[in-house]
Amino acid sequence: MFSAFLEPFADCKPLQDCLLKVLTALPDAVIRDFVDDHRFRVAMDQVVPGTGRTVLLASPGPVGKGSRCVVLKRRLADRSETFACYVIAHEFAHAYLRNGGWGNITDAEDAADALAASWGFCRPSSFW
Repeated sequence: MFSAFLEPFADCKPLQDCLLKVLTALPDAVIRDFVDDHRFRVAMDQVVPGTGRTVLLASPGPVGKGSRCVVLKRRLADRSETFACYVIAHEFAHAYLRNGGWGNITDAEDAADALAASWGFCRPSSFW
């Protein structure tokens, strides 16, 4: 079920492992939301030295149009597993909430942190 989300990370096993750990911890409703939406995808940030970064996304459009893409940087694999999983869960929370609030939490960043924590991925005190 997760192969399309994991495939872009085949050459970065630590990041792929963290991605799988987060995906398997998500509630069924969240997984269904992602799997059933053709706009949702997970991508690796592509860096070309001297040129910059490239990630192709659908352009924004009316509600229900455009991308719901989580883009992860390869250097996240150099961080602790706890931190990497937190970042992935936080970004998935943004995608699930469509960058909005959650319950009484109106700030998008606080909402993503709270939802990620409810999935078992609290913001760690250390990035390493």
